[in-house]
Amino acid sequence: MKYQTIFFDLDGTLTDSFEGIAKSVQYALSHFGIQVNDLHELRCFIGPSLYDSFREFYQMDHETATLAVEKYRERFRDTGIYENKLYDSVASMLKTLCGAGFTLCVASAKPEVFVKRILEYFQISQYFDFAAGSLLDNTRKEKADVIRHILSQKQIADPSSVLMVGDRKHDAEGAQQTGLSFCGVLYGFGSREELAAYPHVYLAQSPQELQEFLLHG
Repeated sequence: MKYQTIFFDLDGTLTDSFEGIAKSVQYALSHFGIQVNDLHELRCFIGPSLYDSFREFYQMDHETATLAVEKYRERFRDTGIYENKLYDSVASMLKTLCGAGFTLCVASAKPEVFVKRILEYFQISQYFDFAAGSLLDNTRKEKADVIRHILSQKQIADPSSVLMVGDRKHDAEGAQQTGLSFCGVLYGFGSREELAAYPHVYLAQSPQELQEFLLHG
């Protein structure tokens, strides 16, 4: 196998988390008197860190963005986290890849405590050798930081043996910054145009197509 280890993004790659994230962002914004009626306006929040998104899309200063993240988590931790679903065939893909000898890890910008709860909730945690995310104190929030943490913890000396799989430019950038190859998925929240702008080995239309690429190239 060209790649021995696969790092999967979570939101938009393994799970369709749009509803839970968008409604929790909507809840946070309402605290500041900002009403968003069309949840699809908040798709831009899926992928990058929440703190960065509140600052970029709503021009919040540090203190306000920090409070917005707290308000988001207020709803997300018990409600939004479960407004979520696995993409079709993801569980069978993970089982097949494990059976084929791949080592699978999760590299997410979502807080690690939520990442692990979601993997357990969907009963797919057994397929992953390691799962990492950001920390609740807003550190390790960039995808490259999460990737470096996993490489260090797993003592992977050769990044070229690792493939990063994700649906947004932040996944591609994280892979590029850490020496990993990148495979994009087009069924998540990023567009073909967004992902094709970065070095990639493949763009998969579905989990089944991703599985075929990983198994057979």
